[in-house]
Amino acid sequence: MIFFTELEHLPTFDVKGDFLGRLEDLAVDPSQNALPVASYLVRTPKKGLLCVTYDQVQSISVRSVQTRVPASEIRCYAPDEALMRVKKDVLDQHVIDVNHRKVVRVNDVDFDIQPSDGHSELRIVAANVGMGAAVRRLLQGLAAKHNIRLLAGLFPSKGIPWEFINLIEADPARRVRLRISYDRLAELHPADIADILEELSRDEQKAVIESLDDETAAHALSEIPTRMQAALLESIPRDKAADIVEEMPRDEAADVLQELPPETSAEVLADMGAEEAAEVRELLGFEEHTAGALMTNEFVFVGETATIQGVIAALKNFEGPLESIHNIYLIDRHAELTGVVPLARILLADAATPLKELGADPLIYLPHHADQREVADLFRKYNLVTLPVVDEKGHLLGVVTAADVLDVMMNRK
Repeated sequence: MIFFTELEHLPTFDVKGDFLGRLEDLAVDPSQNALPVASYLVRTPKKGLLCVTYDQVQSISVRSVQTRVPASEIRCYAPDEALMRVKKDVLDQHVIDVNHRKVVRVNDVDFDIQPSDGHSELRIVAANVGMGAAVRRLLQGLAAKHNIRLLAGLFPSKGIPWEFINLIEADPARRVRLRISYDRLAELHPADIADILEELSRDEQKAVIESLDDETAAHALSEIPTRMQAALLESIPRDKAADIVEEMPRDEAADVLQELPPETSAEVLADMGAEEAAEVRELLGFEEHTAGALMTNEFVFVGETATIQGVIAALKNFEGPLESIHNIYLIDRHAELTGVVPLARILLADAATPLKELGADPLIYLPHHADQREVADLFRKYNLVTLPVVDEKGHLLGVVTAADVLDVMMNRK
């Protein structure tokens, strides 16, 4: 094992033993392989930065780098955004430790030295975030390397395997060139992704959200406060923001659009699908801090004469959030709410049982203009999971879920 702090500034010699310069950085080529070092960048006294390719290196140690070619065969370094540089892009940067679901700062980078076809190769092993690595950085150049190793060994060392690291790159074009993918991050629970987002700067948040698929980004945003959602959506391209909002539950989409500047909200709505935009606009029409503003218009309802078979068909076609289907709502031919049937009763009932006989008693609901405090009071009093919302004529408009009420109580909306 060898560390970048031990490699940096190493004297580098050509095959004749002539001094070339000192090692300044290491680069890997993600388009080929993200683990082996592809280039050694050497700062020379006269020629600037040289690029020694991996196959030009004869040997590496804590004392020097020895090439296997003369200086005349080593080219000058030409900036290449497709290369990931250890010092420039990794050291001291925030990265995502996917395995432990958190953001960490890289203090050092661990490598191993492997023989390959008669020469030595470096391969990245881990990003080191421990106190021992910080000590190595602090004492770099101030003491002999073996003494620094001994002293750093007295402190905790923590290396995160390179395969569990997600780099954060703000430039979308460079993310593509570096082949930075957030597939592993996307596999985490949305609440874990939200926790990670809250640890990042705005530019870093933007980079991560832009790289996630729309559905994953929507689920993650749903776990952070509405104001933060709005600030983040406003910072990304409008078409991407519209795609994400389209994947959010309708009530949450309305909440975040309400928080955005009117012109931004209008642009996002214009870029959304017509049906989804219409459903969100409907919710935007309700006064803030009322049951109407809190409810979602994604729920399952059937006619009061429906059978259990009809309910099953309605459930199969439902594409809204799962928390909206704890209850099935019954309406008459005038679209007025006449009953609420808990899903558990439907599952336990005989198939021939009329649905209306399974309705919960008493029928609890609120008008759309009711204050959010009234909504919370009913949830507490009756231990509700969902609460239907109606208009002045008793027509069913939407449903408030327990998650909505919890968000209000936690001041997240």
